[in-house]
Amino acid sequence: MLTIDKFSYLSKLRYINAAEKFSFAVITLILCVVSRSVCAAAITLFAAGFLTVYKGKIPLFRYLRYLAVPVVFLLFSTLAVFVNISRTPLDLFAVPVGSFYLTGSRAAAAEGIRLILTALAGVSCLYFLAFNTPMPDILNVLLKLHCPKLLIELMLLIYRFIFLLLDIASALSCAQASRLGNKDFRTSCRSFGSLLAVLLVLAMKRSNALYDAMESRCYDGTIRVLNETYPPRAGEIAAIIGFELLLAAAWLLEVYML
Repeated sequence: MLTIDKFSYLSKLRYINAAEKFSFAVITLILCVVSRSVCAAAITLFAAGFLTVYKGKIPLFRYLRYLAVPVVFLLFSTLAVFVNISRTPLDLFAVPVGSFYLTGSRAAAAEGIRLILTALAGVSCLYFLAFNTPMPDILNVLLKLHCPKLLIELMLLIYRFIFLLLDIASALSCAQASRLGNKDFRTSCRSFGSLLAVLLVLAMKRSNALYDAMESRCYDGTIRVLNETYPPRAGEIAAIIGFELLLAAAWLLEVYML
């Protein structure tokens, strides 16, 4: 079982209505992306982290570890915004390299910080949903929103098949390691290529076996999953509306001040 999937079943927020959590995550994500507001992004980043760690009881170290992955990616991807190659030095910094400068401006730095915070806020919204809501509950919400059933079934099959592929890959990797398949870089590359080839063959066999099992259980084109439903609460809905209004107010206030 994936760690995030495990945490979603252990979360203290699991028994909150899934539609409420889905609405909170999606609406907040849209507001952050549309507004590009630093203030709104900071509020979202703190609120999503607080709900996930403090209310959901997800370990802080694990949450920060998962959040560090997009942080590293964003830092490298925004270098193009921070750093420019120019013959004219800009106002933030300038490092001479021959007849050119590695330079940056305060406006570019501000825009880069804005992009990083907005992206992190969006990721924190998705982490909130993933860490606190099991996948069947999310798919049930999508079904109520009249998403195509074919798309939902594909999502469910792909999601379940991820665990199967991970289990096969883990067994193959363990077998290779026990036979010194990773003793040096060259051998590791050869072992990795062999693992991918065997994984493809075994994945095809397992998928055929899975389809045969579904057919033997009278599969008619619809996958039926038992879902636990929890009634929405007026206080939680009011809190979500209030938070979204707070983000909108922070956005408008930042626009007015600028």
